[in-house]
Amino acid sequence: MSRETTARPRLVLISGSLRGGSVNSAVISTAAALAPSEVGTLIYRRMADLPHFNPDDDREPLPEPVSDLRRTLNDACAVLVSTPEYAGSLPGSFKNLLDWTVGGASLYERPVGWINPSALGGSEDTYRALRIVLERAGAEIVAGACKDIPTPRDAIGADGLISCAEIRAEIQSVVAALAERVLAKR
Repeated sequence: MSRETTARPRLVLISGSLRGGSVNSAVISTAAALAPSEVGTLIYRRMADLPHFNPDDDREPLPEPVSDLRRTLNDACAVLVSTPEYAGSLPGSFKNLLDWTVGGASLYERPVGWINPSALGGSEDTYRALRIVLERAGAEIVAGACKDIPTPRDAIGADGLISCAEIRAEIQSVVAALAERVLAKR
């Protein structure tokens, strides 16, 4: 499917966390709920299913979870991620997902943004590493869709979404910037 279609463009949203109750996952779910009506959203939830990246396996037939990831990204018009910091960098499971995108050029020229919800002002090294990986994958990093939005755990409501109006407004601004870039490319 071409990225240029008459259907609503779709944003794929990815949490870099496998942890239940993750702030990053709450940010992603909130972003999906706040997306402008001109775009559709899909939250990618199969990161834990991906096999460990091995270049020897990056050929047809691909493992089914990898085919699904690449198909999902190839059908997307843009990607938004939120990932925690682990040991000063990207969590291994999220880096594994990113590694699987390279061979299929799944992020090449695709608009990408991120939200860093670290409530303690941390994760700078993580997002520097993310920028390097995305640049090497050929992604189009949308500056207005990359933002630090400190989000304390107690800002997550019982529904798993961010309840704080100020944080929701910041998340909405990121999604709007990414959607604006997608709509401008159509």
